[in-house]
Amino acid sequence: MVYDLELISVGKTYSDGTVAVSDFDLKVEKGEFVAFLGPSGCGKSTTLRMIAGFEDITNGEVMMMGRNVTHVPPEKRPTSMIFQNYALFPHMSVRENVAFGLDVKGTPKAERDRKVDRILDMFDLEPFADRKADKLSGGQRQRIALARGLVVEPEILLLDEPLGALDANLRRIIQNELKLLQRELGITFVFVTHAQSEALGLSDRVVVMSNGVVEQISPPRELYRRPATPFVADFIGSNTVFEGTPKGTAGSGFGQIDTPYGIMTGLGQGNETLAVVPAEAFRIVPMGTPNEILLHGTLAERQLVGAVGHLKIRLPGDRDIAVEVSADRPEVRTLTPGAPVTLGVDPASVTLIHA
Repeated sequence: MVYDLELISVGKTYSDGTVAVSDFDLKVEKGEFVAFLGPSGCGKSTTLRMIAGFEDITNGEVMMMGRNVTHVPPEKRPTSMIFQNYALFPHMSVRENVAFGLDVKGTPKAERDRKVDRILDMFDLEPFADRKADKLSGGQRQRIALARGLVVEPEILLLDEPLGALDANLRRIIQNELKLLQRELGITFVFVTHAQSEALGLSDRVVVMSNGVVEQISPPRELYRRPATPFVADFIGSNTVFEGTPKGTAGSGFGQIDTPYGIMTGLGQGNETLAVVPAEAFRIVPMGTPNEILLHGTLAERQLVGAVGHLKIRLPGDRDIAVEVSADRPEVRTLTPGAPVTLGVDPASVTLIHA
């Protein structure tokens, strides 16, 4: 199968010996939306620049549409890149900024003007076409950057935290527009972000990185519900991680571990030592149901935010865990600090992983 983008053991090591990216493998199908997610300095932007050709590769290969582009210059690759600061030319008008990439490619004037007019209309930028880019709002500048990236009709659009400079409300609006645009155009998107909500809400698959290493590549739901490593369990969502000792298997490959708070079962092979429980997997119960895992503690803190109740439950040994429940439930609204709480956990919601 020929992929739009394939990274084969791609790595980057700087002259001082610092490893920025280590043996990155990835296959991206046509029209797929893939997000690189991780903390600052994890290597996600470096990887994106290597894909674009702006950063030299120490080892490995970059393939696009079955062609090896490892040593192909950026302007010869079927990609377009949008930066966090938009990289617009303030002395140019909106129209000139959008046309810049076509001018670099030597596109004939008539064809250039036709493409620019079409993309300006698509992004509702026609009324501002002759204004200087630095005189427009953040949302308008973001649309200019997208228009400039897409007008050259790339096979792959690379986005390096393009929404980072926007306020929260505008960011949500542009997120929705971005996903709709990607579906409409069918272009492959590779998107770098440090915001979990963007990665989980926009992408078809998420690549989680830490210290230059790929920790997990999964669809958003699987990533959230079934973390594969301790880093992902700690980084994604609000998980509680219990340490324990393996107790063998309990049929069909379901492993068990013995924790200080009881036996826990999840999707494992029987030799895992960590049990991961999402904050929303806990429920407050008067008593347990058959096969349910029970935890007993006291309420340390309660915060009601809209329809969600954010609780901090203190287990024996002063272990505090995060719990998210419906704020509308009577037992949540009547709880007071210090009150005893029994939590129930469905074993199917527990993920067992290796330490």
